[in-house]
Amino acid sequence: MTDIIIAGAVGLILSMLGTPLAIRLFSRRGYGQEIREELQQGGHHGKRGTPTMGGTVFVLASLFAYGASHLATLAPPTVSGMLVLFLMTGLGAVGFLDDFIKIYKQRSLGLRSGAKAFGQLIVGAVFAFLVVRSPNVYGITPAEPRVSFLRDIGPSIGIVGFTIWVLIMIVGFSNAVNLTDGLDGLASGATGVVLAAYVLIGNWQLRNNCIDQLGPNCYWVRDPLDLAVVAAAVLGALIGFLWWNAPPARIFMGDTGSLALGGVLAGLAIATRTQLLLIILAGLCVIITLSVIIQVGFFKMTRKRVFRMAPLQHHFELKGWAETTIVVRFWLIAMLCAALGLGLFYVEWMPKS
Repeated sequence: MTDIIIAGAVGLILSMLGTPLAIRLFSRRGYGQEIREELQQGGHHGKRGTPTMGGTVFVLASLFAYGASHLATLAPPTVSGMLVLFLMTGLGAVGFLDDFIKIYKQRSLGLRSGAKAFGQLIVGAVFAFLVVRSPNVYGITPAEPRVSFLRDIGPSIGIVGFTIWVLIMIVGFSNAVNLTDGLDGLASGATGVVLAAYVLIGNWQLRNNCIDQLGPNCYWVRDPLDLAVVAAAVLGALIGFLWWNAPPARIFMGDTGSLALGGVLAGLAIATRTQLLLIILAGLCVIITLSVIIQVGFFKMTRKRVFRMAPLQHHFELKGWAETTIVVRFWLIAMLCAALGLGLFYVEWMPKS
């Protein structure tokens, strides 16, 4: 438990103090956000030029917090924790390149969609390759080539099938968080509650780990404590960033932050063997992604729109909702989704009458 507290506290402090330094640095260098033309008429014109790439702050703060936790407790880093951090950092690097191109070319679009997807797939493929090939002394790898819900379910889907499934998760959730970003503090708050859920999940899996005590509901998770430490480090860093990203935001996370956050959520779900549960825990991001899929699909079939604009948060903006109203209400939905996911996770431990 000490590891978790140290990781969260260090991440919070570093991000809280580092973000205003980044704001000044990015402002001096002109690293400002470009706004989509259709959003400039919806109250976003005043946000043009706000420093972006703020995700670099909480990504770096998370890495330092994770290292500080292990230095303080003298516990060695684990393969599971390092792989999840690799996934976060690698996708953050893809997002950083995307953000830099936007700034350099002074436009709202950075990397072409194909180039961005290629970068995500390369990072994801490395993660998928290593996550099933790193056994500990008990022969347990960070993941098995199986689909999971509350734990691994069903038969093995094979290395190739599992790799494809992992890539779908990584690209899907990194893009889902990216779509959720767009209003001040929305993505930060929505992903923060999911990270808090994974701190609890990792701690519970540690207390009921099959390596320490065999039981009917124990978990074959390789490094549950270190995964909780990773979640706490990122959560603390994200809270520190949210202090400056809350409405009205003084800095945006950019694709650097949103892709990194999507990556860490997917990585935690894979390593804790709760892949399908993440769909519920991160339900808000899933709903927002579905709004885009529905909008695009319906328009291609009928040339009509279901929403005034997609992603969903911009639909409510165009209906006249205040930005803070949308953000707070969507945060509440995110909390309900995380609470539902945690309830499902714990339900198998409830006494059966």
